[in-house]
Amino acid sequence: MLMHNPPHPGEVVRELCLEPLGLSVTAAAEALGVSRKTLSAVLNGKAGISPEMAIRLSIAFNTSAESWLNQQSQYELCHAEQHRKELKVKKLVAA
Repeated sequence: MLMHNPPHPGEVVRELCLEPLGLSVTAAAEALGVSRKTLSAVLNGKAGISPEMAIRLSIAFNTSAESWLNQQSQYELCHAEQHRKELKVKKLVAA
C-alpha cells in the first residue's frame, strides 16, 4: 500500500538516525564511508538511496537494506503517480 506523500528517505536518515545521535553530516559520512557531498545530496533529497547506500545504512544503524530501498521506492512511486494523467499510454487487451 502506498503512503500518501511519503518523506524522502534522506529526511528519515536525518531525523531518525543522525539527529538522535547528535551526528554531523561530516561525521556520519565518514562513518558510512562516503563523501560529505554524497551524504548531503541524500539528506537534502537531491539523490536517492542506492542499493549500496542502503547496505551502508543498514550496517551503520542496524536496520535492513530492504527497508531503505522500500522507502525510496515508495517515495519515487508516489511522485510518479502525481503525473499519471500526463502519461500517454494506451490500454492493451487480449484480442
